[in-house]
Amino acid sequence: MSLFKRKKSRQEKIAVSAITDPNVIDQDTETKTNTTQDKKSDDVLSPLADMPITEHLIELRRHLIKICVAVLIIFLGLVGYSRELYNLLSDPLVAQLPANSTMIATDITSNFMAPIRLTVFVAAFLAMPYILYQIWSFVAPGLYKKEKKIAIPVLLSSIFLFYAGVAFSYFIVLKGVLKFFIMFAPQNVLPMTDIDSYLSFSLKLFMVFGLTFEIPVVTLLLILAGIVSIQSLEEKRRYIIVGCFAVAAVVTPPDGVSMLMLAIPMWLLFELGLFLAKILIKEEPSPTLVSTDKE
Repeated sequence: MSLFKRKKSRQEKIAVSAITDPNVIDQDTETKTNTTQDKKSDDVLSPLADMPITEHLIELRRHLIKICVAVLIIFLGLVGYSRELYNLLSDPLVAQLPANSTMIATDITSNFMAPIRLTVFVAAFLAMPYILYQIWSFVAPGLYKKEKKIAIPVLLSSIFLFYAGVAFSYFIVLKGVLKFFIMFAPQNVLPMTDIDSYLSFSLKLFMVFGLTFEIPVVTLLLILAGIVSIQSLEEKRRYIIVGCFAVAAVVTPPDGVSMLMLAIPMWLLFELGLFLAKILIKEEPSPTLVSTDKE
């Protein structure tokens, strides 16, 4: 009842003041108009803020469909050249094999499935900028303006680094690793590699180096997110270097050449990410350091 009384007294005051001062009606009308506009704006934003998880999943499905369609279109354009693509992939191995040795197919379906698998990988590799763009389109509405300014250079650099990692593994690492394995083959053994096994070996090597070259981006994002600091990474540098060699020993083939070719770039890329973080991010001094400086 007290609430209705307060509303009634308010209306009575407006009615009385309107007789004496007509500007009061205009002010009250303007207040109601502003309130109505705020409610409208809230109504516009509320669907975005209160969007249920099902709508997020529907939006994610829409982006995934676009990604699959893009990969399928590129695949259909390249499937006619699948054998040429496999020949290009097998050139580093064929160049290392003895004169009377060739690649073999131990499974009846390998002659068909191996080039097709490679074509799918090449299609996804070429569609990577569009794939990352679709991921960006899904994530971008939830980011602030400052985060968007940082995310765009990070997105472009991640695409470049992934391509650089795959190119490094094909032109440098793959030749060195194959030469190492062929050189240590016994004299009584004639190397004849199965085309399916060679494809799995090469794709694993490409993915490992492509993801490894993302270390500068990952390091920068971890520092920007506040998960780690530049000072803590510098203090733990020796442990990180040992970790690079440990990871390289696990994910690479069992030889020292590929391990060194992965571990050393990992270490250098970590140093690059730390160097970029020092340039782009200025950490605030801790309170203890500030107090000692004042004293």
